[in-house]
This record gives sequence, C-alpha cells and structure tokens, in this order.
Amino acid sequence: RRVQPDLRPAENHFVRGLVHMRIVIVPGNGCDNILDANWYAWLDKRLRDCGRFDEVVCETMPDPHKARRSVWLPFMLSTLGCSRPDTIVVGHSSGAVAAMRLLEEHRLAGCVLVSACHTDLGDAGEAASGYYPPSGGEWKWSQIRKHAAGNIAILHSDNDPFIPLPEAQHVAESLGVPLRVQPGRSHFFSAGEDLVEACLAAADAAVSAEASGST
Repeated sequence: RRVQPDLRPAENHFVRGLVHMRIVIVPGNGCDNILDANWYAWLDKRLRDCGRFDEVVCETMPDPHKARRSVWLPFMLSTLGCSRPDTIVVGHSSGAVAAMRLLEEHRLAGCVLVSACHTDLGDAGEAASGYYPPSGGEWKWSQIRKHAAGNIAILHSDNDPFIPLPEAQHVAESLGVPLRVQPGRSHFFSAGEDLVEACLAAADAAVSAEASGST
C-alpha cells in the first residue's frame, strides 16, 4: 500500500475541537518492507482506524540497512512530508534518532521516540550512519525540544538487548521530558497498546498547544 503524502503547506490544519493532523512512522534499520516488519503495519492500521489523523504515512525507507542520515533526512522531508509542522513523527530505534536530528532544524507537532539512543554504542555501522557525535555533531537538545514544542514522548524497555536503558535516560534528561519505561518490551519488536496511547497523547497535546496559542 502506497499513499502519496500530502505535501501542501500546513496552514489552518489545526482546528479547535478537531484533530487535523498527520502522523509519520519511521522504522528502525533493517526493514526491506516496512509493512512486513515489527509493529509498523499494525500501528498504521490502528491510527487510520481511530479517525484521529488526516493522514497516516508508513513508507519503506531508502537505504534501509545502513539508514544513513544523508539519505533518511532528505527522504523524510521531501517524500514523507516531515517538513510540515502539523506532523507527528513516530520513530523507532534508528528512526527515533533520525527524528531527533530532523527536529534540530525543523518544526513538528510532536514526536514519539521508541528505543532511542544518543551514542553509536561502539558499533562501526552506527558510527558511519552520520547521526552521532563526534562525526555527526553534538546534539542540539534545546532545539529539538523547541521545535517539538516540548511534545516529546520517549518509550524504552527495561530489558532492551541492544540499547541500554541509560541511553534513553540521557535522551529524556537532555530533552527535559519523562521517560516511560515499559517492562519486558525488549527492543519493541512487537505491537502494543503503549504505542497507540503515546501517539494519541501526542496528538492531544499538539491540539491543546495550538488551541492555547490561538486564545
């Protein structure tokens, strides 16, 4: 299933009392087909069925195994429509790291970061992806928070085999937002209501923020 994202300017997409918003799912690396991997297709359907979003985007990423910043960020902006400020990004693993780097320069309605990290964890492939210090530059935490208007949810498992919990704790502390530690979720390979709840809460927060700014 391929739905062309709406790339029109986002003016007047927030309407008080209604949700006029789009949400984009950005996967972790290693997904040759996003709809066959992890929980992405499941969440795509749940978010479409709930009727809260104008548009749900779930597209296979280019360069799916190396997940290079130089490839993913331009694709997110030009093809997934992440240049639009009425967009919430749900990023998992490499997708979460890509979302943070995108937020350093671009405004979004919010983001949900699942299994996020801030270092390459000593992995040569991750170091070469271009996201992490020192080669990727220092993290601009204040800019990330500002461009998401503080509407950032961070979910991490207490038994992630790939990304230790202190990585997510550092991200949460640096962004000044709570960390939601979900027991027994590993690297969030499987579907769960915690994902839906985080997305809907991000939508509620974005609409509330817009309504407050309009009063």
